[in-house]
Amino acid sequence: MLENTAIIETKYKLFIERAAAAELVWGLKNKQGWANSSSAEDEEIGVVPFWSDKAYAKACARDDWKSYLPVSISMAEFLESWCIGLAEGDTLVGADWDANMLGKEADGLEVALELLNQLKANNSTISFLNYDSIDDFIAQISDELGDEE
Repeated sequence: MLENTAIIETKYKLFIERAAAAELVWGLKNKQGWANSSSAEDEEIGVVPFWSDKAYAKACARDDWKSYLPVSISMAEFLESWCIGLAEGDTLVGADWDANMLGKEADGLEVALELLNQLKANNSTISFLNYDSIDDFIAQISDELGDEE
């Protein structure tokens, strides 16, 4: 089990690096909406999976998700709409799940914070609708996460 945890953490770090470098993520969508699942830890908690590469998303478009197609989401939209919205709805982000639906499940605010820090390290010039800068976004999420503890 520890080996699986280490692999999942390594894959998650790669998700952060790759998604920040590309400034986009991939989801699976069909006519009914976005692919989603329940948490491996607690079936009462929802998870929406995202991938750092179109091929990774496409590999998961099978079985219950065979009617879904990979759709790209810009990093600004992912951070402002998805990560914030999922956190508010107590739904987790699934990062780079494999075809067996194994991967990291994380709070949207934590994912956003890690992506923003990676974007900052990459000297990204990404702009947002609701935040003045990457630093402003980081500060607001840090405040929000601090309030939760």
